[in-house]
Amino acid sequence: MKKNSHLQTIEWKNNKIRIIDQTRLPKGLVYLDIDNLRDLWLAIRELKVRGAPALGAAAALGVYLGSKNLKTKSREVFNKELFRIADYLASSRPTARNLFWGIERMCGVAEKFKGRSVEEIKRLLFKEAQAVIKEDKVTCRKIGLWGARLIKDNSTVLTICNAGILATIDYGTALGVLYRCKEEGKRLKVYACETRPLLQGARLTTWELQNKGIDVTLICDNMAASLMQQGKIDLVITGADRIAVNGDTANKIGTLGLAILCRYHKIPFYIAAPSSTFDLSIKSGRGILIEQRKPEEVTSLFSKITIAPKGVRVFNPAFDVTPNNLISAIITEKGIIRPSFRANIRKIISSVQRRAYSG
Repeated sequence: MKKNSHLQTIEWKNNKIRIIDQTRLPKGLVYLDIDNLRDLWLAIRELKVRGAPALGAAAALGVYLGSKNLKTKSREVFNKELFRIADYLASSRPTARNLFWGIERMCGVAEKFKGRSVEEIKRLLFKEAQAVIKEDKVTCRKIGLWGARLIKDNSTVLTICNAGILATIDYGTALGVLYRCKEEGKRLKVYACETRPLLQGARLTTWELQNKGIDVTLICDNMAASLMQQGKIDLVITGADRIAVNGDTANKIGTLGLAILCRYHKIPFYIAAPSSTFDLSIKSGRGILIEQRKPEEVTSLFSKITIAPKGVRVFNPAFDVTPNNLISAIITEKGIIRPSFRANIRKIISSVQRRAYSG
């Protein structure tokens, strides 16, 4: 990929869902064309497409993909099949709120226009899936605009996992803030945690930042404390997979540790996420279901090189939950949300979500 060339993580092309296969990076930029639900389900489960906003788009396109060839003209039969498709897609991964948000949004279209014919509903579903993609492009740039206000010139930033182009449609949430800073002429140095066990930071974030011309240094996850102790980190910014109504935030495993380190070293810790990542039905992080991944992700390197004794027990949660009292602010497309999170999230996010579902 040439520096600063345009990437789009997911799109509808040639009557199929086209995604960047993120398991092939950084060795090669490979696109997959998906024409059936089973392959999409596997692509989500196997992290070929990942990142909360990108999963929202995958879910929306997936609902259309699964429904577009249904032969029935009966709305009752069509709706039954539509909800079967929705349930199937929802079973792929449990934690990222945007996956369910995308599904709910598509099913909401069918409910809102229940008097329309099956063919009309299919057209409306396609239109809605395209709207999800278009809106994400705008949303991420707004997040970047707000977040850049928090970062001074010559700052050194630490991040974990990948919350950039590859986690969204074409810009990013946490990394979108950094891209906006670069567009404004700010000079940044970025440290990227490798993000064990699947190394999204090493494979994806460093690849993105290098190609965007941003100064990036890769570190092992357990090096963050030493950097902070040496005074080399000005702030930490991460993405999010689900945010409870009180501000408790689920993100890639290791995020909690960074937040705790930030509190000890008096470093700002920021979350960047769109309103679609907030789950106002969950009172706190205790209500967030954490995905448990297969042991082989820890006992081997990409299921190829064994690094642990056979039969050893493995604990492999994909995410952890950072409590709200460790978060300095949450950057959204509607502005910067600061404590008290419960009051401010309800005030800002609930109105946004109501408008999104109003059609």
